[in-house]
Amino acid sequence: MMPSADPFPATRDAALARIAAVRPHEYARTRNAIEGAVTQLSPYITHGFVSLPEVLAGVAMHYRLDRQHKFVFELGWREYFRHVWQFRGAGILRSLHQGVLPDQQYDGAVPPDIRQACTGVPAIDMAVRTLYATGTLHNHARMWLASYVVHLRKVHWRAGADWMYSHLLDGDLASNHLSWQWVAGTGSNKPYLFNAENVARYAPPSWHSPGSLLDISYEDLGRTAALPNARAQGVEGTHSAGPSVLEPVICRDPAVSLGLTAASASSVQGLDVWLVHPWSLGKLPLRLSANTRIIGVFLADFHQEWPWSERRWQFVARRMSDVCSECWYGGAFEIGAALKHARSVACFDEPHLAPWLKGLAECETVPTLFTPVDRRCDSFSQWWTRTALEPHSAKELGVSQQMPLW
Repeated sequence: MMPSADPFPATRDAALARIAAVRPHEYARTRNAIEGAVTQLSPYITHGFVSLPEVLAGVAMHYRLDRQHKFVFELGWREYFRHVWQFRGAGILRSLHQGVLPDQQYDGAVPPDIRQACTGVPAIDMAVRTLYATGTLHNHARMWLASYVVHLRKVHWRAGADWMYSHLLDGDLASNHLSWQWVAGTGSNKPYLFNAENVARYAPPSWHSPGSLLDISYEDLGRTAALPNARAQGVEGTHSAGPSVLEPVICRDPAVSLGLTAASASSVQGLDVWLVHPWSLGKLPLRLSANTRIIGVFLADFHQEWPWSERRWQFVARRMSDVCSECWYGGAFEIGAALKHARSVACFDEPHLAPWLKGLAECETVPTLFTPVDRRCDSFSQWWTRTALEPHSAKELGVSQQMPLW
């Protein structure tokens, strides 16, 4: 049963409260456990309620951290995935290299029993039910689900990544799709595998999966992952189906239900405009004048290709309506035509909207936590050794710029 209170209120105060509640040393000790001290900040970070520098600064006010702390290290993964996206572009949506098997040997659709959480494997069914019920999922559970889908059920990682993205409250194309590639072995040196023993170590009893197809050794898992056709080898059908659940509806055009309007040239005629998009829901720039028109924009060009759950639409729209005088939904051409009547248009840059945003507004760079690396790194460790904390972030940690940061 869903809790009555909204676990993710769409307010900046809620995001700041999450930051204040972070216990970084507990996080480092228990983060791999499903019931561990994770931060649950990801929806707020994804949608720009708070930035990574704000997160680190808020935690460092109360705890002494350094660059090697696991909490800082994990924040780095998000910027690393953005780094890969910067250099690869749409290439992150294709296999970066061959995985365990050639791409064509995987199915192109997630099977109904997975989508309906009735595989009969408790760890998998609990993961899917949690995803649907909350819009979020512990990172370890995401890895288990992805590994099962790709390596045991022989579904292409892209099909699984697209499906999971559509239900996530914190869905980020770089973090989500590159994580699936990491699990699949198309973005890493080897595939990620797990078994029932791993689940029993990190998950509560309702997730445990003894007697299921997960209850085998890692050696047998590796052999199964390398089978060209798992079904032909009898991998499927070794467990009893459980009760099914209804997959939440995915929506491409919520304009009517959310009270969004079409772009209006008269609303911005001769005015300075600041655009707020779904990934920039934090503080408005202090330099904006009182007469600046704040307009929220949902670009149909993006959302038709990458639909969201109703939960995510509501989460984003609630915050956007609090920040903006009006919220538009429409194609980039229609919105761009209306904005031509403004005196100036600006916004924060965002890779999700890269094909369209620079044609609509002057885009400002979002502050980063780590210094940019100007050449492509194909592994996190390679990127980690080439980057450093930005001076403002190092200052928050009390790190002298005259000393090495690692």
